[in-house]
Amino acid sequence: MLINSDLTQPKFQVVASDLDGTLLTPNHQLSPFTKQTLQSLRKRDIHFVFATGRHHVDVAQMRENMEIDAYMITANGARVHDSQGNLIFSESLDPKIAVEIAQICKSDPFVHTHIYRGDEWLINREDDYSLSFFRDTDFTYKLFNPHNFETDDIAKIYFTVTDDNLHSHLVNLQTQLKATYGDKISVAFSTINCLEVMGENVSKGSALKRVVDRLGLSLAQSIAFGDGMNDVEMLQMAGKGCIMQNGSKDLRAKLPDLEVIGSNADDAVPNYLAKLLL
Repeated sequence: MLINSDLTQPKFQVVASDLDGTLLTPNHQLSPFTKQTLQSLRKRDIHFVFATGRHHVDVAQMRENMEIDAYMITANGARVHDSQGNLIFSESLDPKIAVEIAQICKSDPFVHTHIYRGDEWLINREDDYSLSFFRDTDFTYKLFNPHNFETDDIAKIYFTVTDDNLHSHLVNLQTQLKATYGDKISVAFSTINCLEVMGENVSKGSALKRVVDRLGLSLAQSIAFGDGMNDVEMLQMAGKGCIMQNGSKDLRAKLPDLEVIGSNADDAVPNYLAKLLL
């Protein structure tokens, strides 16, 4: 008797997930249940993709702690690594633009300027708030001088404030960046207090397309999870996109037809995946 292959394989062969606010708990850690669920997916030959604004060094440590092989989309799509850790795609900010952007908030005492360059995380001044996001790895920053730094191999520059009430500083900055550079850069909020700047046409969605193509699959065979405006393209392009209950109101307004699942505080992503695929 012939067996219909569509019945023996799950519809989704690729799972892509954002980290902070999505796969990670509110204290920025991976729960034991999440680790168990992702390991079970891999045993069923379902591919997992980290899709995050985080640095590739940080995510690689996280992947090693989880004991799974997984693709890594990092810096919001500016870097893509395969399941063995090999760099397969890289798109850096134009060095001339990077110099200007790194200095744009030098006089604002409420905004921190961060740079992901090569294997390093650079910051213009000390910031304990940002360090609180790194619970499962030992990745940390180095101080840099916005007037004197190496400008090659910059995956992204991002700006943070330590209080949600300072969000207006970043909104004004986003308006200024778009007016100055237009389509030469990609700009998105990952959280209300974090504005991220990447190279032209960089997104998690375009990076996911590269991953599924490399796997010999299609975007229709992927499911994606996210909570921020830096997830828009990925959620739009995946075969199915799911928004976190705790996600951005702007994201839900932008993609009103997508399913809203539970909160990251309740392990909503691994619970959803366990019911759907396991």
